[in-house]
Amino acid sequence: MTRKLGIAVIGLGPASLPHSKSLLDLAGRAEVRWAVSRTPDRAKAYAQQFPFPTTTDLDAVLADPTVDAAIVLTPPSSHLDVSALCLEAGKHVLVEKPLELTSERGQRLVDTARRTGKTFGVTLQHRFRPASLRLKAALDSGELGSVEAAFLTVPWWRPQSYYDEPGRGTLARDGGGVLLTQAIHSLDLFRSLVGVSKVVAAQARTTAIHRMETEDYVSALLETGNGAPATLVTTTAAYPGYPERIEITGTKGFASLIGGRLRLAFLDGREEVVEAEGSTGSGANIMDFPHDAHRAVIADFLDAIEQGRDPAVSGEEALASQRLVDEILQAARRTA
Repeated sequence: MTRKLGIAVIGLGPASLPHSKSLLDLAGRAEVRWAVSRTPDRAKAYAQQFPFPTTTDLDAVLADPTVDAAIVLTPPSSHLDVSALCLEAGKHVLVEKPLELTSERGQRLVDTARRTGKTFGVTLQHRFRPASLRLKAALDSGELGSVEAAFLTVPWWRPQSYYDEPGRGTLARDGGGVLLTQAIHSLDLFRSLVGVSKVVAAQARTTAIHRMETEDYVSALLETGNGAPATLVTTTAAYPGYPERIEITGTKGFASLIGGRLRLAFLDGREEVVEAEGSTGSGANIMDFPHDAHRAVIADFLDAIEQGRDPAVSGEEALASQRLVDEILQAARRTA
């Protein structure tokens, strides 16, 4: 039998919940050797929820030869430093989104992963939802024909109490606002489906609804990979929060992906629906979603290690989505 891969979960904040639930599901393939937090109280609280050994000693974890890979769930501002330590210690790394605070730091992280030769992936789990996979297949196979127009909207909600937490909505901790922190999932999925070849124009602002450093509203006119027009609207000021939506007009049909539910309507009269697995965290409860897609991300990461390939969402893929965020915000600054 192949030995189970030893996993260290680093960072035990809210993002650790779906990852840890997923690792319980994948116990036949991977074993959590350590769950790491720099805060003893957080490690203690985590140990009451999950049956994994906890520690505050990251150096000891990195020196543990039974740890093959690390899942890094620390704040974005620490992704480069923590992930680089893991990679240099010979561990494969799966890091939470966004890749880093800036594309420059993200590039450094990707370069470190390539230099060390370790498997490196990023948690952008919306690509792994069943409806997303079906839509991707419909586009790749030509079932929908050529893309003639596309639309992305993320009408989410975050209360002021969310941004009152230390560092939330700041450049120093999060690297950006709605586009990089919340809408990055949908933007990454959108880019993987239709491509984005050009940012035509954009607007970004902080509404009067929130007190925060970064933006809570962004809109943009884009061109898809084949030059078709596309529109983007994202916000965390749409109370009480609604599912994100991707709509694609093709020469052979129309696709509507709302949250995790897909409806395909073909010009020949056929229709197809893929139902959602659950909510998508669009409202005040940021963890209000099933962990199925996280489990799929981790399973793909384990497959990539075993097969010696890149994960489906590699560092380069995540970096391309982050660079698109940069382009949109740069265009917004030009028109401000």
